[in-house]
Amino acid sequence: MALTYVMLVCAIAAEVIATSLLPRTAGFTRLWPTVAVLGSYGLSFTLLAQVVKSLPIGIAYAIWAGLGTLFVLAIGVFLLHQSLSAWQFAGILLVVVGVVLINLGGTVH
Repeated sequence: MALTYVMLVCAIAAEVIATSLLPRTAGFTRLWPTVAVLGSYGLSFTLLAQVVKSLPIGIAYAIWAGLGTLFVLAIGVFLLHQSLSAWQFAGILLVVVGVVLINLGGTVH
């Protein structure tokens, strides 16, 4: 099960890298950024496909999407100096709380 979570973390990291690089593709008109984005998304989905062999798809996807969103937002705010309104901050806080609650809920068979 630990390997499953390692793969999930790697899937999230690959998705965050791909999404963060999207603006550099200039609408998929620049070759190398486009190759990096497509390769990173491919790796992310390949790893996620392995993760769902052990974790329920709903749980795996909620963690993948929620944490991916959080990290991309953090990159936008801290590295790209994008602004964040109070409403947007509240929204991302709800995403984090949701991911925590999903993990605390355990699995139901």
